[in-house]
Amino acid sequence: MAVTLYTSRVVLSTLGVEDFGIYNVVGGVVAMMGILKGAMSAATTRFITYEIGRNDFEQLRKTYCISVMIYGFICLTFVIIAETIGLWFLNTQLIIPDDRMTAANWVYQFTVLSVGIEMMAQPYNAVIISHERMSFFAYISILEVILKLLIVYMLTIQPYDNLAVYGFLVFCVSLTVRMIYGTYCKKNFQECKFRFYRDKGLFLRMLSYSGWNLFGSISALVKGQGLNILLNMFFNPAVNAARGIAFQIGNAISQFSHNFFTAVRPQIIKYYAQNDLNNMFLLVFRSSRFSFYLNLLFSVPLLIETPKIIQLWLGQIPEYVIVFSRLIIIISAIDAMAHPMMTAAHATGRVALYQSVVGTMNILILPVSYLFLRWGYSPVSVFWVSLVVTSINVILRVLIVKYLIRSFPLMNYFSQVCGTCLLVSILSFILPFSFYKILAPNLWNDILVCLICVLSVIACVYLVGLTSDEKILAKAIFNNKILTYIRIKR
Repeated sequence: MAVTLYTSRVVLSTLGVEDFGIYNVVGGVVAMMGILKGAMSAATTRFITYEIGRNDFEQLRKTYCISVMIYGFICLTFVIIAETIGLWFLNTQLIIPDDRMTAANWVYQFTVLSVGIEMMAQPYNAVIISHERMSFFAYISILEVILKLLIVYMLTIQPYDNLAVYGFLVFCVSLTVRMIYGTYCKKNFQECKFRFYRDKGLFLRMLSYSGWNLFGSISALVKGQGLNILLNMFFNPAVNAARGIAFQIGNAISQFSHNFFTAVRPQIIKYYAQNDLNNMFLLVFRSSRFSFYLNLLFSVPLLIETPKIIQLWLGQIPEYVIVFSRLIIIISAIDAMAHPMMTAAHATGRVALYQSVVGTMNILILPVSYLFLRWGYSPVSVFWVSLVVTSINVILRVLIVKYLIRSFPLMNYFSQVCGTCLLVSILSFILPFSFYKILAPNLWNDILVCLICVLSVIACVYLVGLTSDEKILAKAIFNNKILTYIRIKR
């Protein structure tokens, strides 16, 4: 997170607000065409994890090989669409200054290559996560941020167009990570040796699952990148830059809960494959709360001290970036709590109802936001629409999981997860907000408020947000890890 926030500052400073906005909106066009990657990725992870849970190696190898074949077809389709419809949209529909159009096209081509490479790395990624090799996954994540730090350094010393070079360097990072993933998987997992298989049943099941996930991925892009392009159509690239900065903050915070849940997701699916529903429900409840708590730990200080933190981070405060950031932080926290419910639905393999209902709600964000903008509302209105729909989707997800898994304790989820998270959130804000209002605005007082925010969240989570069993576990972890480390240092 620290590297991401630092590199965002330097990239914004080096590229300038206009080029930073262009990069975000061009990347959005490619991301819209890369939705096939996300749809198939969820299917690959689910089917591979399910077979590991069943201890069926032959079916596991077959699943991996068929997923590689499907990804090859998806990648080819993506490139064709990107080099036809995508290029037309970039050069005729987006508002980009004429003198930056050449650089925008270079960025577009490098981004297409990056997405294509990432597509072909997804089967490896799915195998690593399914086998729960989280240490390697963490090392690669650390390597990626180090490479991004290197990108920032390269931007400051190279003599060419910064926007085009930035796109090229991001492509180089994607290629490096893809090669590392491939080498590791081929050396450590026997199923990662490709063979041509013909299994029409499995092929159709994976395509059907992916098809509904494709609809879900389209809806997620409408909620994210679709709105980014909509903002570009009504406003100028500076608004896209503000949106890009806000999403950098939201993504940096969400990374904590996302990485935590990456380790949890395979276990939820394996419990379902083994028909161990009680442990599955327990893990869904806990991971929903813990994902939210991790997000809350960083959200509270950022929500209270948003202007000061952005000023310190970027050295400037672009228009709309403060309100954009606050709304995206809230939306990210709600989404973090809802991710385990999505995995519970995916574990069943019956995703049609889930994706059609939740996806349709997300797609509705675009036309509703368009109407608000046509009526003359500010760009902030689109994020308010997203917040309302995100909140409604939490309720819909729970109801759908109850329909798919009849024994799911619906009312317990609302009280023990939603109710507890809401109570912890309210209590966490009381003390730090009081200090924020009382103390004079200066650097040391701002640091003190942020510290109080973190301590307040930790205290409220421990006192109100944990069950008695979880408190015992937290104490044991503290005694075994923290106190032991302190004794060793002494």
